[in-house]
Amino acid sequence: MANLLLVRNQLKEFYAKYEVFITPALRFLLALITYTVINKNIGYMEALDSPVPVIVIALVNSILPVNAIMVFAAGLTVLHLYKLSLVCAGVVLILFVLLFLMYFRFSPKDGLGVLLTPLACALNIPATVPLVSGLRGNILSSVSVACGAIVYYTVGYVKDNNASLAGADIESAVNQVRVLVNGIIGNRSMRVTVAAFMVTVIVVYLIRRLSINYSRIIALATGSIVNVIIFLAGDFIYDLQMNLIFLLLGAIVSFAIAYAIEFFFLAVDYTRTEYLQFEDDEYYYYVKAVPKLSVSAPEKTVKKISSAGRGTVDSRVRSFERTERRRTDS
Repeated sequence: MANLLLVRNQLKEFYAKYEVFITPALRFLLALITYTVINKNIGYMEALDSPVPVIVIALVNSILPVNAIMVFAAGLTVLHLYKLSLVCAGVVLILFVLLFLMYFRFSPKDGLGVLLTPLACALNIPATVPLVSGLRGNILSSVSVACGAIVYYTVGYVKDNNASLAGADIESAVNQVRVLVNGIIGNRSMRVTVAAFMVTVIVVYLIRRLSINYSRIIALATGSIVNVIIFLAGDFIYDLQMNLIFLLLGAIVSFAIAYAIEFFFLAVDYTRTEYLQFEDDEYYYYVKAVPKLSVSAPEKTVKKISSAGRGTVDSRVRSFERTERRRTDS
């Protein structure tokens, strides 16, 4: 544990020292991964489906807020869908506008939740972002993960049905709009996932705010269990044919990742909990104080030996050797 705390402190010190370089680099990496995933799944426009424009846009995003990555990602998605079908691009654009309005209204600072949720779903660790959002965010963070889940299933639906959505004429445009809207809104997997994510965020947030020991660990464990239960219930009701093994493994890995992230940001020692009481003119306060776990790096001491000091040592050694020779001869 002490070694882990030491590594954590060193990472924090390194980040604080080089934050001006690390933060843009992380934004660039996030933008690059996001745009690459979009091109890999729906890269219908050849001009944008190449490394050069992706790298250029990612470099621009490195100096912009995280919300800018969302805007560029939405624009890139709509442009690719425009190449596929004008109707499809229009429907998805309207959906993105509605999601942006909901996001900026309720959780405008949770852009990472929107961006990382589709990536986590693609990696089969979908519960990671709701768990972390419940720990590090607030109850409205459920909106951001819900938006991310909707985006993930929307892009997935278009990818799986691109043949039927491509090149619709005016006569079949209305029918295509109806099919596309029903395919997105009527996606049962998406509805179950959105419900599971939102409930997970709310459960984790409410439990981690309780004044009990190990509340954050209990919140993570409870949130993981609730997430699995909702998916199992959705599978039972809608016959989603979910893989139980992958669901459980994903929940375990998500719990481990969320716990590691929480350990990096906050580690406390409940064995040294103190309960304080004090008052002012109007209130009497009961305070529970839990100290953070911390460890100081061992100080390195370097002892310098000057040339004069080495000469003195050498002369003493030679004198000792001469004394020993005399004793041996006698």
